[in-house]
Amino acid sequence: MAAIAHSHTHSAPPVLDQPDENKRDFLILATGAVGAAGVAGAAWPFVQSWSPSADVLSQATTEVDVSNLAKGQMITVPWQGKPVFILRRTDDQIAAAKKGDAETLPDPAKDAERVQNPEILVVLALCSHLGCVPQPIGTGNFGGFLCPCHGSHYDTSGRIRQGPAPKNLPVPFYTFKADNVLVIGKATG
Repeated sequence: MAAIAHSHTHSAPPVLDQPDENKRDFLILATGAVGAAGVAGAAWPFVQSWSPSADVLSQATTEVDVSNLAKGQMITVPWQGKPVFILRRTDDQIAAAKKGDAETLPDPAKDAERVQNPEILVVLALCSHLGCVPQPIGTGNFGGFLCPCHGSHYDTSGRIRQGPAPKNLPVPFYTFKADNVLVIGKATG
């Protein structure tokens, strides 16, 4: 038998038409870009909903002029929907608060840690027991505040001295914009 000779001819791979390949690449890129823009456009309102609304931002800070506040006088101002007591303490109230530093307190805190200016006390007017609003300065057993709901007594630094409240009256973040102007809260946005 005679061997049959095969000639192997290798044909070159088919050449792709260059314009069709460029068109396909462009269409893939354009489709991806439009899809990404659509996802970003749909996600934007969702992400924006996480930002605080204008009415919330307007309550982020409260500016208070305390220049007309006489010694021993207290005012209540709203901040973020909560009452804040601002008291211009008398020399006797400051001395009583400093004297309390040496006593054993349920929630220990020095008076100097709770005030930026010894004359001005700024506290959130919500009892740490159940959130009731305490009565004004001078009603408690320690010359400070009294929560009428369950009988918690706070001193002239807003520290819990007697009763079921576990913590002192909270001191909100505040700064003095000027000698007699304080800003309660932090501006955001």
